[in-house]
Amino acid sequence: MKHLRTVDDVMTHAAVSIDRGTAFKDIVEALRMWNVSALPVLSEEGRVIGVVSEADLLPREQGTGTAGVTTAEQLMTRPAVTVTMDAAIPAAARLMARSHLKRLPVVDGDGRLTGVVSRGDLLKVYLRPDADIAAEIREMFVQQLVPRGSVEVHVHVANGVVYLNGSLPEPALEDTVVRAVGTVPGVVDVKADFSVPVSA
Repeated sequence: MKHLRTVDDVMTHAAVSIDRGTAFKDIVEALRMWNVSALPVLSEEGRVIGVVSEADLLPREQGTGTAGVTTAEQLMTRPAVTVTMDAAIPAAARLMARSHLKRLPVVDGDGRLTGVVSRGDLLKVYLRPDADIAAEIREMFVQQLVPRGSVEVHVHVANGVVYLNGSLPEPALEDTVVRAVGTVPGVVDVKADFSVPVSA
């Protein structure tokens, strides 16, 4: 499995969308047909200008204050909460949680729709094999975290939990190491048990 780092790595590229003039009944039918809870609304240039969700449609079904509201442009929530293709997976997850959304339209640098990412898509990173995670962490130690030859670190990964032990040249380095390892895609938790060599 390749390294899953950005939204582009996990998103659904074939996104279903509607235009601003889509009628109420057609929106309901599209939601049902594609089994989704929300649809991005696009401008003529393909930019995401809003989102119509099931919640936007329900007030009309209950007959509360939506007389004359019949198109996507009138129903949609704006501005749309979107994420860019190069956004990190944890950042997209935080945005989704903060906005209480199940799906996010993914846009390019010009705001044009390129796909959709869901909560389920973001969880794909946790399907990464333990061996792949361990290999990346070992490579990180060699290339980035600490000077070559200055540490002896053993890495074991089980069900996404990383176990680190060995020696570090100074105690303050442990927090840096644990934080860095925690950013590796697929890591669920990091448990460290390091010792510091005693100076002669």
